[in-house]
Amino acid sequence: MTLGSLVLFAAVYFAAVATPGPGLAALVARVLAYGLVGVAPFIAGYVAGDMIWLLVAGTGLAALANAFAGAFAAIKYAGAAYLLYLAWRTATAPATRGEAPPPASRGFRAFLGSLSLTLGNPKVMVFFLSIMPLVVDVTSLTPFKLAELMALCIPIIAATLAAYALAANRARALFRSARAMRFAHRAAGGVMAGVAVAVATR
Repeated sequence: MTLGSLVLFAAVYFAAVATPGPGLAALVARVLAYGLVGVAPFIAGYVAGDMIWLLVAGTGLAALANAFAGAFAAIKYAGAAYLLYLAWRTATAPATRGEAPPPASRGFRAFLGSLSLTLGNPKVMVFFLSIMPLVVDVTSLTPFKLAELMALCIPIIAATLAAYALAANRARALFRSARAMRFAHRAAGGVMAGVAVAVATR
């Protein structure tokens, strides 16, 4: 791919990642409630999910993805259910600063939760299956060109999500009293529940 086409794709992809959606809302709500503890695997799940959709779009498997729409619907509902669980745990968490997040939001569980959310996220599907082909000629992609796109996408999404997480963590520092933390937990839980409903009903 030419440098110009890579720059164009990078700009369009960054705009898509940075635009608020279910994934960003869940990430920000989680950080507001629990800080940065365990956020790395949560972000890694988003990165892996985007790379899976990139490979699907780039290898001509979009038709196969449509054929297995039922499987992706099941993944979508699993992601929504995970978010509802997180919403309940967040809203009922102790109102103490520095409280560790619930076990379900750490490590491999956090990774799987954000991965399932990404695989079933309509915003991600629309980008890779509808918008990406307008910017990149997916019919001419070779394994090397796909590797180029992945090498471009991974730092963009990881850095963008990390920036959102750091910003949310700084905002979290404003909540110093137990009452403020209780409000933050309930608000974050409400956002997560809203995201879950939005994902499940699209």
